[in-house]
Amino acid sequence: MSLANQEIPAPDITVDDTGLLCVTLLMRLRGEIDGAEPGTVVHVVDTDPAAPPDLPAWCHMTGHHYLGPAPDDDRPVYALRLSAKARPTAAGAPWRLTDT
Repeated sequence: MSLANQEIPAPDITVDDTGLLCVTLLMRLRGEIDGAEPGTVVHVVDTDPAAPPDLPAWCHMTGHHYLGPAPDDDRPVYALRLSAKARPTAAGAPWRLTDT
C-alpha cells in the first residue's frame, strides 16, 4: 500500500516546530521521542521547506517509519512511527548516528 493511500493514525506525540529551521526540529524531535515506546505515532508540525525531504531522510537513517503528510487544513504536518530497531543519534547532533 502506498503512503498516499494509507490512513495516517492520530498522534501520541506532537512536535510543533512552526517557524524554526529543520535543524532545530531534529534536536527538538530527538528530545521529545527520547524514552517513547516503539510504535508511538509522532506528528511533526514544521513550516521549513526542508522538512518534507529531511524528515523521511532522517527516518531512513535512524530506522523509524515515515508515514507521510498528515491531513491538516491549517499547517504542514508529517507523521512517523517510532521503531523498536531505531539507531540512536548524537544528543547535540541528531543528524548523526552514535557509535553504539
